[in-house]
This record gives sequence, C-alpha cells and structure tokens, in this order.
Amino acid sequence: MIVRLLWRLGSVLLLLFELTPLHAQDSNPFTVEIDLQEQAAYLIRDGRVVLSTPIASGRYGHLTPTGSFKIIEKERNHYSSMYGKIVDARGNTIVADADADMPVPPSGKFVPAPMRYFMRFSGANGMHAGYLPGYPASHGCVRLREENAIAFFNAVDVGTPVTVFGRTPRGRYSEESQWMPRRRSPFMDPRSATPWWWR
Repeated sequence: MIVRLLWRLGSVLLLLFELTPLHAQDSNPFTVEIDLQEQAAYLIRDGRVVLSTPIASGRYGHLTPTGSFKIIEKERNHYSSMYGKIVDARGNTIVADADADMPVPPSGKFVPAPMRYFMRFSGANGMHAGYLPGYPASHGCVRLREENAIAFFNAVDVGTPVTVFGRTPRGRYSEESQWMPRRRSPFMDPRSATPWWWR
C-alpha cells in the first residue's frame, strides 16, 4: 500500500515537472539591437549576430526612443492609428504623409499606413516592414525590409529584449549610412557634368 502511494505521488510529481516550463530551457535565445547612428538592426542569438539589416528609424521631430525595452506585442497585419495618407473618392493620394487628425475633404478618406510584421517595443513604436529611403524617415518606428521583418517577426517572442542605442544622424543621411552607396560616379550622374558655358 505504501509502495502504491509512493508510486502515485511520484507519477503526479513527474507529471507536474513535465508540465512546468523550465525558464532556462524555454526562454527565447534571441535579442535585438538597433543602432540608430549606423541605421542598422541586428538579430542576435546566444551572443552572435545571425542577421543584420538596414533600417529607417525615426526622423528628427519623431525620434526613435533609445534604451532597453522588450517586445510587448506582435501583430502580422497591423495598421497605424496615427499616420497614413488622405485619398480622394477615386483613391488618388491627396496628402501622402497625413496624420489621422488632419481635415479630410468631402468624399475623401484617411487610409492608415500598413505596418506589416509589427513588433511593438515602446509605446506606439515598434519594428515593421516598410520603405527604406537610406536615412531616418519614420514617425518613430523602425522600418525593415519586408523579408527581414518576417525573419525578425518569426524569431522574436513577446518578452524578447530590444536595445536601441546611438544618435540619429542629421542632414541627408545617405552619405552616413553603411547600407547606401557612398557617392555616385561623376561619369554616371549628368548633374555633375561641366556646364556648356564653362567649356
């Protein structure tokens, strides 16, 4: 009888042990680092960079916050509640960079900006797929190329650490970004040709 009781107690304890998550074993091995100066994001697994990608962070007036954060939400098909465009009745864009509180003309409408593969890490700011012009251009979010946004989205979980550091570059940032061509050849750019009156 005591053997049966111990057997049952052991079985219950084993079952509880199997159902209880082991934090060291089940924790996500990934972290994210975002370098605003270099306009780059890094997906890191166990201390090693497994993916680096160019980004477009927040521009001046809408800077991406720096600090240590965690992913607090993931949404595959997210739309901005604050930014987008205003279109007329035919769908033609009237205002390309519109705020939700801007006046909309009769028969027009506000169309929220798509932010696919959204990974929120601070307030309204997060990482998502978007256009990369080669310099900081967003309203505070961190834009990634879509294929890289998918990779980050699939790798991170809610709770994954995100570190944002560095200073946002000023000016026309393309010369300062490692991801964009440094300068075009003067032979390729007709604007750099000698004017006809100097010849």
